Amino acid sequence: MTDYQGMVTRGMPIAAIDLGTVSSRLLLAEIRGKCVVGVRKRTIITDLGERVDATGLISEAAIERVVDACRGFVDEIRDFGAVAVCTTLTSAARDAANGEALLAPLRELGLAPQVIPGEVEARLTFLGVAHDFPGELIAVADSGGGSTEVAVGRYDEDARRLELERARSLDIGCRRLTERFLPGDPPAEDDIDRAAAWAFEEFSPVWGSLSASGAKLIAVGGTVTTLIAMTYELEPYDSSFVHLHELTADEVDLCIERMRGLSVEGIRQLKGVQPKRAHVILAGAIVIRELMRAAGYERLTVSENSILAGLASTIAEVLAGAPTTVSWVPELSR
Repeated sequence: MTDYQGMVTRGMPIAAIDLGTVSSRLLLAEIRGKCVVGVRKRTIITDLGERVDATGLISEAAIERVVDACRGFVDEIRDFGAVAVCTTLTSAARDAANGEALLAPLRELGLAPQVIPGEVEARLTFLGVAHDFPGELIAVADSGGGSTEVAVGRYDEDARRLELERARSLDIGCRRLTERFLPGDPPAEDDIDRAAAWAFEEFSPVWGSLSASGAKLIAVGGTVTTLIAMTYELEPYDSSFVHLHELTADEVDLCIERMRGLSVEGIRQLKGVQPKRAHVILAGAIVIRELMRAAGYERLTVSENSILAGLASTIAEVLAGAPTTVSWVPELSR
């Protein structure tokens, strides 16, 4: 029998894979006691959610992109020596009727893929972010390709307990908004306005007047990190600068104005924009602006932590034989 509790004390290599609507991401880390250390991350834009909103199906090309990325991840995990791997899928996989067409080849790679509910996604992301804000009332927003998760509450670090007032997942994301409202290249002004109005209307009844609660707004994901990179023209990208940096509503507006009237190729040339994210970053910026507007915030704090950090903490709890903070137990491959 493997002595996982002893390994946690000495140092245990683990891995987490998050397969989102726009990107596939890998985290490699080591567990020491209750701490997750030595974190390394890699992101590949794989566009799993391409046309899922319109067709309800994951395309063969998208499946190939994700499986190819995961094949490389598995090689890295093997070289790293990870003893436990967690693989999650989120919005696009939740929406698709043919999810098994992706899950089957992932299992063939030796992974144990799980399609997680939106509320679990929100709780995991909150846990990943909250370590930087112990005891504070925070609202954590994760705006992805197909959905936006928001969780509001506090994290009691000593008791390892989440005290969440609410955790919700809404079907509002940069890929979904692009495909529904912004078909042109460049998008028409009227379409941009319609996209913004729709996002605001969707957010308002759920998160309206959130700022009045006193919660600090923390945002994660490729959209907000890209908006920081655009604002400060970061080339190369500097994660240490981006992490915990503030982004104002005015800065988001300026980013949108810079992209208005530009084709995808034109946006791709802007400093700070990942080339493979250029086709969805305008919609992503609109989502962030309308979330801030509906909730009543003039600024937010960007975190480099995310669901991956929450997954790493949860893996550590499972291997130590402890109850999980997020009340969800992942299936681990080894």
